[in-house]
Amino acid sequence: MQYSWLLIASVLVFFMQAGFLCLETGKIRSKNSINVAAKNISDFIVAAIIFWLFGFALMFGASQGGLFGFSDFVFGGSQSAEQTSFFIFQMMFCGTAATLMSGAVAERMSFVGYLAAAAMLSAIIYPIPGHWSWASIYQSGNAGWLEALGFVDFAGAAVVHAVGGCVALAAIMIIGPRIGRFSDNRSFLQGSNLPMSVLGTLLIWLGWFGFNGGSTLALNEQVPLIMLNTCVAAVWGGIIAAGCHYLRHRYVDVGAIMNGVIGGLVGVTASCHAVVPVEAMMIGMCSGAIVCVGTQWIESLRIDDALGVVPAHLFCGIWGTIAVAVFGDPAILATGLSGFGQLWVQLLGVAAICCYSFTVSYVMLWLLNRKLPLRVSAEDELQGMNISEHRASTELIDLLGSMHKQQREGRFSEPVPVEPFTEVGQIAKQYNEVIARVSEEIGKRDDAIDRFRSSEKRKSAILDSSMDSILTVDLVGRIIEFNPAAERTFGYLKSHVTGKDFIELFITVDDRTSVRESLRHKFSSSCGLLRNRRNAITLLRNSGDSFPAEITVTAADFDRNSNEFTLHIRDVTRQLKLQEKLKQLAYSDPLTGLYNRTYLMDSMVRAIEQSSNFQERVVLFFLDLDRFKKINDTLGHRAGDDLLCEVANRLTRVTRADDIIARWGGDEFVVLVTGAFSDRAACDKAQAILDVMREPLLLEGREINIPTSVGIAIAENDTVSADLLMQYADLAMYSAKQKGRDNYQLFQPDMAKTAARHFDYEQEMRKAVSSGDQFYMVYQPKVIANGDIVGLEALIRWQHPKEGLISPSEFIPLAEESDLIIQLGEKAIDDVLQQMQCWQREGKKLVPVSVNISGRHMVSGPLVEFVKQRLEHYQIDGSLLEVEITEGVLLTDIERCIEVMAALKQLALKISVDDFGTGYSSLNYLKSLPIDVLKIDRSFVDECASTVEDGQICATIISLAQNLDLITVAEGVETQQQLEFLQTRGCNMYQGYLFYKPLPAKEVKLAARALEGAV
Repeated sequence: MQYSWLLIASVLVFFMQAGFLCLETGKIRSKNSINVAAKNISDFIVAAIIFWLFGFALMFGASQGGLFGFSDFVFGGSQSAEQTSFFIFQMMFCGTAATLMSGAVAERMSFVGYLAAAAMLSAIIYPIPGHWSWASIYQSGNAGWLEALGFVDFAGAAVVHAVGGCVALAAIMIIGPRIGRFSDNRSFLQGSNLPMSVLGTLLIWLGWFGFNGGSTLALNEQVPLIMLNTCVAAVWGGIIAAGCHYLRHRYVDVGAIMNGVIGGLVGVTASCHAVVPVEAMMIGMCSGAIVCVGTQWIESLRIDDALGVVPAHLFCGIWGTIAVAVFGDPAILATGLSGFGQLWVQLLGVAAICCYSFTVSYVMLWLLNRKLPLRVSAEDELQGMNISEHRASTELIDLLGSMHKQQREGRFSEPVPVEPFTEVGQIAKQYNEVIARVSEEIGKRDDAIDRFRSSEKRKSAILDSSMDSILTVDLVGRIIEFNPAAERTFGYLKSHVTGKDFIELFITVDDRTSVRESLRHKFSSSCGLLRNRRNAITLLRNSGDSFPAEITVTAADFDRNSNEFTLHIRDVTRQLKLQEKLKQLAYSDPLTGLYNRTYLMDSMVRAIEQSSNFQERVVLFFLDLDRFKKINDTLGHRAGDDLLCEVANRLTRVTRADDIIARWGGDEFVVLVTGAFSDRAACDKAQAILDVMREPLLLEGREINIPTSVGIAIAENDTVSADLLMQYADLAMYSAKQKGRDNYQLFQPDMAKTAARHFDYEQEMRKAVSSGDQFYMVYQPKVIANGDIVGLEALIRWQHPKEGLISPSEFIPLAEESDLIIQLGEKAIDDVLQQMQCWQREGKKLVPVSVNISGRHMVSGPLVEFVKQRLEHYQIDGSLLEVEITEGVLLTDIERCIEVMAALKQLALKISVDDFGTGYSSLNYLKSLPIDVLKIDRSFVDECASTVEDGQICATIISLAQNLDLITVAEGVETQQQLEFLQTRGCNMYQGYLFYKPLPAKEVKLAARALEGAV
């Protein structure tokens, strides 16, 4: 049935009445607890009656100009089951709104005055805002004026909680604070049962699932997310409120947690159907903070809100209503309003609802207070409203009655009720402690008797159930006790061994003398078995087989002439095998079977310590397989694993039996040797390793080689630590890679200095890129044969604050190894476009400027988007920017490069290939590349006019570019002969010191001004 979910949700919402009762009962003083119970049940009765008679009609009846309804009075005559279910659900809402005021005015408002206020809220105040916001839920097309504007309050953050909070605020402002609440000379006692309050909060939390989930009016796919959002907001509201209280007071307050949870529940109520859990979390976090700040604020105004209703329900209800526009999904809200439009309607709605609710309630309560005083007398308030309003008993009378009942029935084990934080409660607590102590002493006596009677049974149970073998022997070694585990371990029945010599049966021949000597000294001698220790020994089974065991000996002295010893025996065969297996796993590489880095480092530490004693040297070879990743990428990881195993086999062939070979990780191996090695012998050993590694290998049907870079580090006389020696070998290996790979290098001290300098440079580069005041651009003009500037190449420079100008050849490779190269590339693009904007504003005629882009930057995702955004930012046409890449970039990921270049071409950029002719495979792709310019490398230009080979290469490149309609630029033109040669071959543009050196931006502007004047 469609309406069954509404009925279930109504029951859950009804649980909130119990929750509010428990919450308020626990947070007020016990002398007012009965009054709280009476108010909570009575206000629901009043609210239900009034809502049934005419509240529902005002809220959901036929709309009168969108202001109030006027039909369906005395509901239930002819409505359907579904409509009736809807009415029950809404009646629960009305009861909730009426109950909110109870907590705020607790401990001082008269019972009759409270019921009158609840009736006023249910009859006049709550239904009108409800009609404004929800009228069409019951009758389609019957929209209230706020609803017609697009106001959204899904489950009543404003309609229920803000309305209830407004009435509560008006009431506590009129009746004033409790006596002594804001007295400066003494603390005000609050709370009688915090666990009860926590239970109430949990019940409210439970009811809120029906409150929010039921507002869908059907069990649909929205309900699970609504309940999740409800829970998430409550959790984070409690966390933030507790955190705020802790930051201010340095302790965690349970009340803050409870109010924070309720604030989170209220805050998410209006938008729980239209947000995701992360947004619900943010709503809950804001609600928790609002509860804390709101509580402090109203307290500073000396407004006495006993339960924090105003900050938790009114303030968070306002925030939750506004949060609809901030976080709500427009598609789900379906109001047709924009973000700011929705925000305006939400603000208008919450302002209208709060103004109406507070104004009407304040006026009516003020008038009511003049005729019927809302507050009890000071005497009644001090006496407690249980007695003054309901003629209920006092705590002292209850305590005396409980004590008399104990005396009459003789049931002293049950404590009397204790009311904390009162004098009577302290008496009851002390009385309970006395009774508990008496009961404890009686219990101890009974327990001692029971223990004595069951001790023998317990001993037998322990012996029989133990997994360890337990034997008892006398002073000469005769067996007295022999448990079932011992029967299984040794293969003897107890009846066969009782009275026989334990040592002759189970101790090996080699150990019998020492064990018998230990027994003679009562296991206290310095040899053999020791008392109260785990002793390792080998024992015999009935079959004659031996096994490793642990024996723990304990003594039991019954009299002077009788001594017995209990032996706890454990078979440790499995443990020893497991330890051996774990040791093997801990010290070996599972793939290659070589040692791992843990064993290697331990061995290296020992070898270095022993080297000074034996006058030996410790030699470390650090191996790294060159381009191993290509094997994995090309042939697969299985082939890569086979290759690593083959490397392990080859290293075993070329090393001694006592040398240590370890897999350091990935494709890195380490060989540790010790002995009287000279530097020459160490290098010969490295060469032997290289030779065996260079032998061809057949892998997956392909014959491949294993090029290897080897670093050598030597330690003697305990001069370096193991970690430092490993670092030296790693640096030497890195040097071998820098020198062409597939070679060995012996560590030299300057390697460490170079590595340290490079590390320092990298860190300083990061700071320099962030600061933006050390890197700057210079511009080398591109000219035609007559010297006219037709383009510029932007070159980055680093002006170090201490070391001065650092060469790009030194810092660019370091940047290439990290993401710094991308940051430098982006800075270069930004600086160039900014400079071009300056030239443009000065009226200069702009020429294309090329910027060098690294391979890493080229294939990074954000490059194209970054260039597009910067061009738009500086208002520079894309045709004035040229991206310059080296030919080597194309060898990394040609398909990705083509994709990126095509995207850059869409922005009208030109693409230039730098150092053309130095690569070896990109000619196959040249016809596919969307490029515009080929730059002839300066290595060919240097001797193009004097060397036939270089001249032919230059001519070939120029001819190739002409056939492909590409522009050629010659780099490094420094002589007139080079210029004439290139000019006759058809080269288009030139760069070099013959024309210009790289210039600062100011000088380029001067050159541009001169050129412009010439034109």
